[in-house]
Amino acid sequence: YTSSAGTVFSVPVAFVCAIMSLLEFAPSLDDLPYEEDVSRNPYALKSWLRYLDYKQDAPSKMRSMLFERALRELPGSYKLWNSYLVERVTMMKGKTITDPGYEAVNRLFERALVFMNKMPRIWLHYTSFLSRDQRVLTRARRTYDRALRSLPITQHPRVWEAYIAWVKEEQGLPTVSAVRIWRRYLKLDPTVVEDYIDYLIKIDYFDEAAAVLARSLNDEFFQSSKGRSKHELWLQLCELISQHPKHIKSIKVDPIIRGGISKYTDQVGKLWTSLAEYYIQLAQFENARNVFEEAINTVITVRDFSHIWDAYTQFEDTFLSLRIENLEKMQQGGGDEDVDPEAIEEEALELDLITARYEHLVERQPLLMNSVLLRQNPHNVHEWLKRVKLYEAALNPVMVVETYTEAVTKVNPAKAKGKPHTMWCSFARYYEQHGRLDEARAIFLKGTEVPYRNIDDLASVWCEYAEMEIRHMNLEGALEILRRATISPKRNVAIPETEPVQKRVHKSTKLWTFYADLEESLGTLETTRAVYDKMIDLKIVTPQIILNYASYLEENRHFEEAFKAYEKGVTLFPFPHSLDVWVVYLAKFVQRFGGGKIERARDLFEQVLKHAPPAQGKVFFVMYAGLEEEYGLARHAMAVYDRACSAKDIPPEDRYALYLLYIEKATEFFGVTHTREIYERAIESMPDKYSRELCLRFATLERQLGEIDRARGIYIHCSQMNDPRQYASFWDTWASFERRHGNEDTYREMLRIKRSVQALYGTQLNAIISNADLIGTAKPSNDAMESLEASAVSHLPEGVNMQDLRTAVAPGSERSVLTGASSSASGHGIVKTPSTDYDMERASASWENQEEINISSSADADDAQAGDNVQIEEVAVPAAVYGAA
Repeated sequence: YTSSAGTVFSVPVAFVCAIMSLLEFAPSLDDLPYEEDVSRNPYALKSWLRYLDYKQDAPSKMRSMLFERALRELPGSYKLWNSYLVERVTMMKGKTITDPGYEAVNRLFERALVFMNKMPRIWLHYTSFLSRDQRVLTRARRTYDRALRSLPITQHPRVWEAYIAWVKEEQGLPTVSAVRIWRRYLKLDPTVVEDYIDYLIKIDYFDEAAAVLARSLNDEFFQSSKGRSKHELWLQLCELISQHPKHIKSIKVDPIIRGGISKYTDQVGKLWTSLAEYYIQLAQFENARNVFEEAINTVITVRDFSHIWDAYTQFEDTFLSLRIENLEKMQQGGGDEDVDPEAIEEEALELDLITARYEHLVERQPLLMNSVLLRQNPHNVHEWLKRVKLYEAALNPVMVVETYTEAVTKVNPAKAKGKPHTMWCSFARYYEQHGRLDEARAIFLKGTEVPYRNIDDLASVWCEYAEMEIRHMNLEGALEILRRATISPKRNVAIPETEPVQKRVHKSTKLWTFYADLEESLGTLETTRAVYDKMIDLKIVTPQIILNYASYLEENRHFEEAFKAYEKGVTLFPFPHSLDVWVVYLAKFVQRFGGGKIERARDLFEQVLKHAPPAQGKVFFVMYAGLEEEYGLARHAMAVYDRACSAKDIPPEDRYALYLLYIEKATEFFGVTHTREIYERAIESMPDKYSRELCLRFATLERQLGEIDRARGIYIHCSQMNDPRQYASFWDTWASFERRHGNEDTYREMLRIKRSVQALYGTQLNAIISNADLIGTAKPSNDAMESLEASAVSHLPEGVNMQDLRTAVAPGSERSVLTGASSSASGHGIVKTPSTDYDMERASASWENQEEINISSSADADDAQAGDNVQIEEVAVPAAVYGAA
């Protein structure tokens, strides 16, 4: 360097470069206000932040120099350090790992931590920069440890969260270091033990995972942070130790799984198979078989048994397949010197043993399933009998007897599912089939002492006992057994239900019925009567037993005793149970005495008619009338029929049948003219449904007698209960009658009456529809609406609904044929022709202004013309008019 005086100086190049660098970053004129601000207020953070904000677009070195100046004045400012560190870290993005700038930033973090060692954010930023950007694992781990030592305990969770996240993500971290880090973390937060277990399984630390999981399960205060139950953790532990048994060294697997089996009964099958799988993985096949056998002999549900059975059979099948392949390989290499023929033979014998074991397992499956059901409910009678049949099919009599003995010992009759007496009977029958009657009798006697729940069970045992004696022709022994079973106390007193069935079996109808049948076949008349009389005294008879008793007495020609039996039966049983007894009693009495004791028979009929309900009175009236017809007087028979028809309580269909029978008998005994009064009374008293048919029958009778006017009067009366739109057949019949026996005037009168009746029914229908429409318009409350509609519908003809009526009378529509008829015309007697004409004329006049009836219309004119050509037939009076000869 040459001065102005010409003197030459020597200056170092580095010094010159430094001077030039300082001159490069020297403040400009625009920076002077900020420089003056920080000069006047060097400890004001806002002044430095404003200056840095102003220089945000400046080169990084200039900003770094500015940060250094600020930190020299304010070394304890968190904002300055944080901003400076973030900016320096950002500057390193995209640079290679060997760049020296990384170490410069690390030294900057260390400088910052001298002042900011209590700031967790600085520590986390530093550890993140080391672990993720530089991947210096050891330095990062040590920095995390330094942070934990420096920060207070309240700040540790923030550090541990990042620390554990890094441990989970970092694949290059040694597993030993990772496990130690997790163990330290568990001391601070034990709730993350499940995450620790998952991590251990991930890094194949199965032994450590199983030990931690077992400790958690043994801790009664443990609460899962993931919401899992201890049951799920148990299943996870069992799955872990069963799939990785070779890694499990620190815990005893067998006691742990067995503890789970006793604790979690809903997963017994899965836990047993896990224990067996554990031994299979260890190649301890005999232990695995022992576990499977123990499992299938201890489980109590079909679901668990099926699960274990499938695993067991699959294991045996796989094991057998492997041994077969092994034997085939040994046989294929049999020519080599290394293969020992004795080894091949031993392997073949072992294979035969395994095959036999597998077949035996499959054969035992029904018995094993039956054992499961019996363990589930030892009082299941059906399963015990099923087990006996399985042993019988296997031809194992010893096990059959042992099963029967175990069944009758374990089954409690009060808790039995099924009928417990069937076990005793089957047990005795098994000895009987093998010819050992003494043992069978001993079993039956033992079975009669069991406290059964129902009387019928004990009675069945006694009956089976007696039937066995009958099969072996010991008839007296059978009778003695039934006499012993039916011994009753001297006083017939009520025995409460709480008493044992042995004290109440003497009232078993089943037992007494069998006893009576046996006495009828083997005993005498006196002993049989004594049995039946005892049954009646005990009041355990049924109507059928009464009939059997009476039939037995009749077969032995004791008719009066039979009638006494009938009398006892009708006294014991009210209607309707005594119906059959009464019918047979009356039929037998009439058959026996005929007309000899007719007064007694009449008393019996009067007695039954007094007590019989109306629905069942028809048969007795017919029988009573038949008695009078055959053995009494005809007028008495007619009086019975008249009484039957006059009874108001008898159903209408039965009264109709009685009226027809009454008319038939009156015709037979007194002639057809005597039936007119019956017809008139029947038509007046019967409903319209039956009165229409009776009217037609009556009119036909009068026409046959030649009484045309009387027949026409009947048709006129009947017309008032036959709507032409519904009962067209009646009007066709009347029209046919007029064409055969009338003239033009009578035919026109018939047509006029037809229109009048049709108008009358139309008036009623219109009134009903109008009332229903008014009800619908008013829209009252629901209950009131329903009651009004019910009131309107109750006036409709039978089978007619409101919609049909509206359709039938709608303007411009065809009137549909109604499905019912009004009952307004019912209940009238036979109206004579003059009064009926007057009524029809009055009805026609009342509708004269609304619906004009034009007799000379085209249709009526045609009918009238047809009526002009009608030929009147003459019919002779039948001989039946004059009565029976």
